[in-house]
Amino acid sequence: NGSRRADRWLRMKIRKTALILTAVMGLSLLAGCDNEKQQIFKEAEKDLEQGSYEYALDEFTTSVNNGVKPAVSYRGIGICQLRLGNYDNAITAFTSALGEEKVNKSMARDLYLYRATARLQAGYLDDAMADCQVLAQNYEMDADAWFLTGKVALEMDVYDEAASDFEQAYGEDSSYDRAIQIYETYLDKDMEADGTRYLEAVLSTEAKGAEDLCSRGRIYYYMGDYTNAQKELTDASNQGSTEALLVLGMVYGAQSDYANARAMYQQYINQKLDDTSGNQTQTAAQGYNGLAVCDMAEGNYDSALGNISSGITIASDDEMQSLLFNEIVAYEKKLDFSTAQEKTVSYVGMYPEDEEAAKELDFLKSRTGSNE
Repeated sequence: NGSRRADRWLRMKIRKTALILTAVMGLSLLAGCDNEKQQIFKEAEKDLEQGSYEYALDEFTTSVNNGVKPAVSYRGIGICQLRLGNYDNAITAFTSALGEEKVNKSMARDLYLYRATARLQAGYLDDAMADCQVLAQNYEMDADAWFLTGKVALEMDVYDEAASDFEQAYGEDSSYDRAIQIYETYLDKDMEADGTRYLEAVLSTEAKGAEDLCSRGRIYYYMGDYTNAQKELTDASNQGSTEALLVLGMVYGAQSDYANARAMYQQYINQKLDDTSGNQTQTAAQGYNGLAVCDMAEGNYDSALGNISSGITIASDDEMQSLLFNEIVAYEKKLDFSTAQEKTVSYVGMYPEDEEAAKELDFLKSRTGSNE
């Protein structure tokens, strides 16, 4: 009996040890799985910050499926879709984020701003204004919120409200960038005079460094004062502003001085390609686009397409639209209407809000006799 008891005790101990080991291994596997899910979420945030929107979109979608920070992950999906021009999908994602439980007031405000932007881009103006009204009624309004509300009001042709909102925005943030932003918004509506007063107002302030000098140069360029634009931009370039070279190219191009325009664009490209800091907000693509514009002005359409191709290979999503549109123009100038139409169909699918491209497509269809 003693032997049987000892044997039974030994079997029980072995079984208990096995159960403990199994439990420990199970916990380790769960921990490993959780760590992997968290890592995917961190990679999504990193890719979003770096502008790798397609990668980030896949990773945030996986994070939603994994249940990792659903509100933040839906927000990430929305931003990616917005940057990729998929506005309806962006709206859906921001709405899903707002429907999650763990959304604090600061994040909710951020989501309403993003959703209003997506709705504006999609042409859902009443819905965009509804989001802006929620912001005004329930959250603190800053320059960005006032500017967005003004932009929506302007698209709705409510001019007095837009003017009031823009004044509020500029009152909160009387920077060069804000003045240019308001000017460009009015310019898009063929109301340049309404925007010019903001440019004139900000020019009365004093420049503080290369960035301000570059902004002043851009403003003078918009105003057609190329002498002052060249002066400010040259000073900015001498103080280390790479962006100033790009705008200088635009200034020379506006005066049909394509030799100097090319030189500026090429310097811009060289400096961008040599910059290995990893902190670039823009790539060399805009320089290639500038070279293509010079090419087309001089009738060198094959050269233009080559420069556009070089730009497309490195362009960020924000830089891509201008390159793709100029590609259409180059093919049209070559009288290759079928390729131009093919490119335009693709472009309109990516940027449905571009009314000029829609008109271009109608024109090309009349040339090719195609309704596709």
